[in-house]
Amino acid sequence: MTSLRRSGILLHPTSLPGPHGSGDLGPAAFHFVDWLAASGQTLWQVLPLGGIGPGNSPYMSPSAFAGNELLIELAHLRDAGWLADADLRADASLRGERVDYGAVWPFRMSRLRLAAKRFFADTRQDARRDFQAFCEEEEGGWLDDYALFMALASRLGEGKVWQELPAELVQRKAPALREAARSLAGECDFWKFCQWRFDRQWAALKKYANERGVRIVGDIPIFVSAHSADVWAHQRLFDLDARGYPRAVAGVPPDYFSATGQRWGNPLYQWEEHEKDGYLWWTQRMRRVLKLCDIARIDHFRGFESYWEIPAAAPTAVEGRWRKGPGRALFAGMRQALGLEDGQAPGDFRIIAEDLGIITPEVTALRQATGFPGMRILQFAFDGKSDNLYLPHNFDAQTVVYTGTHDNDTTRGWWESLPEAQRDYVRRYLRVEGAAAIAWDMIHAASASVAAVAIVPMQDVLELDGSTRMNHPSVGEGNWEWRFAWSQVAPWHAERLAELTRLHGRTAKTKHES
Repeated sequence: MTSLRRSGILLHPTSLPGPHGSGDLGPAAFHFVDWLAASGQTLWQVLPLGGIGPGNSPYMSPSAFAGNELLIELAHLRDAGWLADADLRADASLRGERVDYGAVWPFRMSRLRLAAKRFFADTRQDARRDFQAFCEEEEGGWLDDYALFMALASRLGEGKVWQELPAELVQRKAPALREAARSLAGECDFWKFCQWRFDRQWAALKKYANERGVRIVGDIPIFVSAHSADVWAHQRLFDLDARGYPRAVAGVPPDYFSATGQRWGNPLYQWEEHEKDGYLWWTQRMRRVLKLCDIARIDHFRGFESYWEIPAAAPTAVEGRWRKGPGRALFAGMRQALGLEDGQAPGDFRIIAEDLGIITPEVTALRQATGFPGMRILQFAFDGKSDNLYLPHNFDAQTVVYTGTHDNDTTRGWWESLPEAQRDYVRRYLRVEGAAAIAWDMIHAASASVAAVAIVPMQDVLELDGSTRMNHPSVGEGNWEWRFAWSQVAPWHAERLAELTRLHGRTAKTKHES
């Protein structure tokens, strides 16, 4: 069977260049799409698009549905008449090479508040009608809860969680909710305004990408933050105590990344409650992501077969235990509700299963039953064993291969940390003599492999060292801060990627592409 071979680049939008401290949905994003097209790439993997939580992580977002307000381009608000040129002037604190969230957040949010104030005072009706349509017809199913949650969180103050609200709001008593919505109406409108602008800006960028043959790969974190609109609004779906706090939290046991495992801290699901309504909340999540993106990567897929349950009081993940997940029932219900139908050829799919970590035969059987392609990480391949599943000669076509992901070191950083014996094995396997271009040697191996899809972090294209890695699991600070500059990108980068794409036949379009 013919494989529909494609390739792409992994880059979170906050890593784009731009004048206001972090990447956004402005001109640099459109230019990046042009660069992808010129490079022969047909996929842009963006990682989660939601707001950030502890550690700057979009995997700890205050909502599984809302977009990241920091991605809203401010110049677009000026062009609409809601900001002035003077409002866009950034001081030196926003000109660093990395994202300084402590400076970016107050700058951007203050401008968004000013733009929202002017929008609501604007007498023009076209924009107001579009705003109302977004709030009431398009996204009303989650937006009201999100806006009220954010308004209440703003009133609580930094460092507070929703479980510290008055009891009647924690328990979502109807009279208390109505009074809160009334008294915080202006604040709720502000958060709705932000989501409206994110949605419209993102839709324009996605349309631009699709018209140039670039598809967006989004991300669904398996778990959500305990301090989120989702947990507050749907408490019966989560394993919480009487006060709303998690009784147990998510993570993974000791593994490649950490000797004590990873204690993520997210609340776990009450899967029997999800089953009662046919996994409606999960179906709504998937529908939202597939509206924003063309393909969805399901994070921590193995957790749907069995997940690691850690007592909430435990300081690390060592004390956890495996518990059974929902298995095939979740995905069968989701496919039926959404009408998802993947193609028959490898590479023609809408969902990717992130099947990394401790993978048992049961996890593999679940992924195969769903038909979702799994992931292979080249940095995990070189342990000296020829049967290592991450070595290219062990791939099957229904696979997405990466040199590394956002959780890995850059390829250059990985290489520099390897013991010499392992470096020798890499050199012999890849048939290269040195390490002068190890990142590109790995990119070539991924592209040449039988895997239907090959995706490369932008850091590896630029051959950057470990100081530019995006995330370091189990390390709480310094993550999600890397940005690149266009001065780092030379014409040969695009030319070489395009050449690999031609050589390895990664030019096919799927039936899902127009």
